[in-house]
Amino acid sequence: MHNNFDEIKKDFPVLNTSGKKPLIYLDSAATAQKPVAVIHAIKDYYERLNANPHRGAYELSILATEAHDAAREAVRDFIGAASTEEIIFTKSSTESFNLLAYSYGMSFIEPGDEIVLSIAEHHSNLIPWQQVAKAKGATLKYMYLDSNGELPPQEITSKITPKTKLVAITMMSNALGTVFPVDKVIERAHEIGAVVCIDAAQAIAHRPIDVKSLDADFLVFSGHKIMAPMGIGVLYGKKDLLKMMPPFLFGGDMVEYVYEDNTTFAELPYKFEGGTQNVEAAIGLMEAINYIKAIGVEEIEEHVQKLLAYCHERLEELDFITIYGSKDPSKKGGVISFNVKDVHPHDVSTILDSYGVAIRSGNHCAQPLMRFLGINSTCRVSFYLYNTKADVDAFIDSLKNVRRWLGYGS
Repeated sequence: MHNNFDEIKKDFPVLNTSGKKPLIYLDSAATAQKPVAVIHAIKDYYERLNANPHRGAYELSILATEAHDAAREAVRDFIGAASTEEIIFTKSSTESFNLLAYSYGMSFIEPGDEIVLSIAEHHSNLIPWQQVAKAKGATLKYMYLDSNGELPPQEITSKITPKTKLVAITMMSNALGTVFPVDKVIERAHEIGAVVCIDAAQAIAHRPIDVKSLDADFLVFSGHKIMAPMGIGVLYGKKDLLKMMPPFLFGGDMVEYVYEDNTTFAELPYKFEGGTQNVEAAIGLMEAINYIKAIGVEEIEEHVQKLLAYCHERLEELDFITIYGSKDPSKKGGVISFNVKDVHPHDVSTILDSYGVAIRSGNHCAQPLMRFLGINSTCRVSFYLYNTKADVDAFIDSLKNVRRWLGYGS
């Protein structure tokens, strides 16, 4: 591992451009690339430890169990949870939200209750609550953004009322990069006795998170956003809340005793982890966390924020660019959403790709937000620890050619 940010790219095989088309990867908000350490950890698991945890009394199964337990402890420590009982492994943030919707929402939301979301939610933290509201006769309410793409204090105080049972909000918008005041949301929700579900899928890569100091009731993220493999997600929940909730998936390993007509369920966290787990991905997540901690979460945040500010500065030099959301980089994470005048975002992305620059185009699984902004889609660049100022310069240079390609001149 390299501690110099200009050297870190060497740790990522897919970004090693020797002998192939150069790749300037600016889509880490979708998924982060994987360092050699994570790739080797997965390979090592399959070569030395592959067995089903909790299922065997032989040495290999015991070693697999110990590795899986170590991964859970690594996650607990990383987000400051009180106990590993509060760390539930899922396959993704999407599965975590669905677990909450069906296990908590369907059990504890009643007719007439209110569920409050921000308009900036990713579909995975919106559609499950939509379904709960429809099924339970609850009311869905949205907190809207101001013209800077930020969440005004009055939206928090006016929308979260004594009827509110649950608030679901992202810590950092995947579409705009805006960092929302989730501490204020939690404070207001707890004043009236509501619980809060925090989507940390983007924020987990960009800032330290401590669930105890945040006082989050539930917090969700995906491992692949922080360089772990795809197929591993995390649901954190306060122990008292998780104990109240019924299991979501039924089957092997989440049971205590099974009779012909009745079943008792395992203790936390296992009652929510039915079936064979994605052990290698959990181990990959542990290795990704180790990699991050060796560099430093604060150091990564500072590096990304410098790139974000520099890219904002360069984009603002171009008179054919519209930036969406806050223009103040200090109020965002490493994401910029923009459009090029007279050019469809998909065309922008395709043209940039011809220069080896990979960005995102589309609605970013945030159609209600796009509709609120009065647009259909945007281009999105997103940064992580392996990006450099040279990447930003390459992106800007390529962007200057986009309108020329389509006959608009420079």
